[in-house]
Amino acid sequence: MENNENNIHNIDVNVICDFFIRNRRQGPGSNEATKCAFQFLPKYGRNALFLDLGSGTGSQTFALAESTEAKIIAIDLFKPFIDVLNARAKQKCVSEKVQGIVGSMDNLPFEKESIDVIWCEGAIYNIGFQYGINYWRSFLKPDGYIAISESVWLTNSRPSEIYDFWNECYPEIDTIDAKIRQLQDAGYKVIASFILPENCWTENYYVPMDGIKQAFLADNSGNDFAENFIAHITHEAELYDKYHDYYGYAFFIAQKVCDMAK
Repeated sequence: MENNENNIHNIDVNVICDFFIRNRRQGPGSNEATKCAFQFLPKYGRNALFLDLGSGTGSQTFALAESTEAKIIAIDLFKPFIDVLNARAKQKCVSEKVQGIVGSMDNLPFEKESIDVIWCEGAIYNIGFQYGINYWRSFLKPDGYIAISESVWLTNSRPSEIYDFWNECYPEIDTIDAKIRQLQDAGYKVIASFILPENCWTENYYVPMDGIKQAFLADNSGNDFAENFIAHITHEAELYDKYHDYYGYAFFIAQKVCDMAK
């Protein structure tokens, strides 16, 4: 690929943050999908600790907060997202239970084996699925859980247009079976997996974007990266409309198993 300063892959994080903070979700998903995944976990009390990694402004964080008594620490690299999340927690009167902190999911400030559940919806791609599940495992208690939504192929073959798009954006995309094998090889017992329905991508993610693109471009007038970013997002939505039978998000709920003898 040419080294073009206007290319979408030369990322301006401030522009991307400015766009996504306007959308009600920063990735495909739904409260229903979050709560469905939660049902596969044991019941936790107030002394339990959940991490929500790559939390964004907290759509899934607050769905979790409605489902458990556990304390939830939400972590995101972008301070504006965390500021919104903490403001929402205060507004919902759950600040004692839900706390947002700025941080990186690949540099967690916690003791080993101190976390009951690590939650991550549509964000593990930032550090890679394989790396993430291995790195996070050491922070889980011996019987801890991870719950992750991840990009997957839904078929064993797919048209070259969508294959090339995803192979460039996220080469770790793979089939559900392959992701399950990765989890097992990393020392997890897979409890459940399910495919997110199409409305998680359409009415909950792409459709709301259409209502903010014009204002976003007006506020970023003359910014070539912003214009290319919107073109990329629009193309991505068009590809999903055309090829949604071939790919999507799958949720994986898995439990850490004891280390095997070495």
